[in-house]
Amino acid sequence: MTSRERASLEIDGIVQGVGFRPFVYRLALRFGLSGWVRNTGKGVQIEAEGDGNDLLAFSHALREEAPPLAVIGSLKFEKITTAGGEGFVILDSAKAGKGGEISPDCDVCDDCLAELFEPGNRRYLYPFINCTNCGPRYSIITGIPYDRPATTMAGFAMCDDCLAEYHDPLHRRFHAQPNACPVCGPRLSLYDREGVAVTGDPLRQTIEALKEGAIVAVKGVGGYHLAVDACSEAAIGLLRRRKKRDEKPFAMLAADLDSVRRYVHCSDLEGRLLAGVERPIVLTRKRLQTPIAELVAPGNGWFGFMLPGNPLQHLLARGFGRPLVMTSGNLSDEPIAYRDDEALRMLSGIADLFLTNDREIHMRTDDSVIRLYRGEPLFLRRSRGYVPRALALPGEQASVLALGAELKATLCLTRGPQGFMSQHIGDLKNAATMSSLEESAGHLQRLLEITPDVVAHDLHPDYLSTVYGQGLGLPCIAVQHHHAHMASCMAENGLDGDVIGVVLDGTGYGSDGTIWGGEFLVGGYKSFQRRGYLAQMRMPGGDAAVKEPYRMALSALYRLHGDELFRQPLAVCDEVQEADRSLFLKMLEKGINAPLTSSCGRLFDAVSALLGVRHRISYEGQAAIELEALAETGSASEPYPYVVTGEGGEVLDFGPTIAAICADLAADRSCSNIARAFHRTVAAGIVEMCGRIRTGRGLDRVVLSGGVFQNRLLTEDVAERLAAEEFRVYCHRLVPPNDGGLALGQAVIAGNLFRRQ
Repeated sequence: MTSRERASLEIDGIVQGVGFRPFVYRLALRFGLSGWVRNTGKGVQIEAEGDGNDLLAFSHALREEAPPLAVIGSLKFEKITTAGGEGFVILDSAKAGKGGEISPDCDVCDDCLAELFEPGNRRYLYPFINCTNCGPRYSIITGIPYDRPATTMAGFAMCDDCLAEYHDPLHRRFHAQPNACPVCGPRLSLYDREGVAVTGDPLRQTIEALKEGAIVAVKGVGGYHLAVDACSEAAIGLLRRRKKRDEKPFAMLAADLDSVRRYVHCSDLEGRLLAGVERPIVLTRKRLQTPIAELVAPGNGWFGFMLPGNPLQHLLARGFGRPLVMTSGNLSDEPIAYRDDEALRMLSGIADLFLTNDREIHMRTDDSVIRLYRGEPLFLRRSRGYVPRALALPGEQASVLALGAELKATLCLTRGPQGFMSQHIGDLKNAATMSSLEESAGHLQRLLEITPDVVAHDLHPDYLSTVYGQGLGLPCIAVQHHHAHMASCMAENGLDGDVIGVVLDGTGYGSDGTIWGGEFLVGGYKSFQRRGYLAQMRMPGGDAAVKEPYRMALSALYRLHGDELFRQPLAVCDEVQEADRSLFLKMLEKGINAPLTSSCGRLFDAVSALLGVRHRISYEGQAAIELEALAETGSASEPYPYVVTGEGGEVLDFGPTIAAICADLAADRSCSNIARAFHRTVAAGIVEMCGRIRTGRGLDRVVLSGGVFQNRLLTEDVAERLAAEEFRVYCHRLVPPNDGGLALGQAVIAGNLFRRQ
């Protein structure tokens, strides 16, 4: 004898737009249940009735067998009064409740990929194929609940065949909102740089043009890429000249993992990341002999590769047959182009052709970038494929809109115990990027139905994000840059209480008005103390010192030799002409246009210039990146000397290190070995400072944050040395250690400080 029971189930998380309702429908049929399922403003609601044991099995199966793109946040199961009835139905969406989540954009699933290359299939070679298990989501959603009218597919009326799939609960395209085919869906088109249509098959014409060395702007899921033959020095040289991007490495697209492994050493984990549904760019170590053009990533031991993340990229990669450079379609410092007219206007001076389509992109999303650190993924950029997945915060808090800082801007919006990071937006140095941040803030608030209580922004009064935040008419909380870094790492590791925060980066506005960047903090979310820092150096020329690392090398030498600076037998001294040296010395002596900084990034710049690696840079962090690449080829050795000074032992001074490096240069020691020893020295100094802080405060938890911790060699050495001293070490995993993860820390700090009236 069976007992008939009825249950109400409420499920939240990423459960819309991922085939969850048809999955529930099929499960209900399997267990012989009656009832219904529907989308709500918060997630999915189910009422199911049948045998009690079947109801329990149904509930377990919801979690165990969920569709591949679904992420269940919570599942509430409650028994209710039986209502009888036969059959199980899928009801229309209900605008009830708030708190829903949106799926990120995803790669093509295996079923669609098989159809894409199956001659005779009605979607054979159709570049917009998708189903409930794959395809665009975040980039095409204009509102919630996630139904076709609230996407950029609203203007495409489905043909009879597509409609039949769309309404069949047993079909994998049941309520697949971007569902389309060559009869009724979006289509490719090809234009020249004047906007004149090119006749012929757009895909075939594009592939032929790429083989002839052309640069093609390709409209993808989240915006335009610029594509060019990765094996052609001439084509890449042309791209660099037109894009005015001298040396910053380009990422590449390859058809599959076997192709990638011909050009780089790709571990199993790197392979899994590359082939995951998120399809990020993964940094992988170069093989020595490859046909890839040197200009793709000059002075760098790593290539950034990605696998196709949408049907068009699959068709391009297979059709072209070798790697394509696939770099963001933007001008220097501006966000990726995503509107067709905007792309033609912005990129007509770079691209020869435009491979585009008539499906609108509602929200631009640039590619995500990952590298491995200690066998784990480390985000350098968290964007397409991962946004807007929620991050778990340490606890419930006020709702915050956090705006990041200036470089690598992202924002964070919080709801209860969840934080939603935006896609990568870029450097907020111009109106176009600032406008992109404002668009993203408004879109996320509407999509997630969040009205923030408070705004968090950087302490720097002149950042565009600060000015924007202060104009929103909400209470504002200014958060010190490095405190935000520390809190970001704490939050993603679920830490509470006080910790030691080692925060090393390039530039951040300090609480004392000077430029910080090599910081040892103690505290938690609500407050911090600056317990130590790197010895300050002057930045001769201010911002010019960031772009010209030789200035930092001369500043470091000035600390050692004063007026005798230019008498040193070092090549870097020749960077300043005789006639300008007196003025340069006065800058350092008087501090005129030469602010003080404790920046660790500037210390790496100084050493890079001393070794002749990089006197001037063409992209952010180049000197340090190339110094790390050089160090990787060197032999491990003992650290150089350094000292800890200050009344409280708070200043970590690498002056003796600079002196020893100069002596080694004079003795013709290999620069790679010097670079390696310098890395070991910085690691040793960090560990000693942490040891001193532990002695005074009894803390043994250390969080590592800041852009300098993108340096794999340094970070692994620091983490291993700290662990050997029985510290508990926490690094970033879910957001970047650079300023791209900063907004998370701002959000948690402001959420802990703000109290509703």
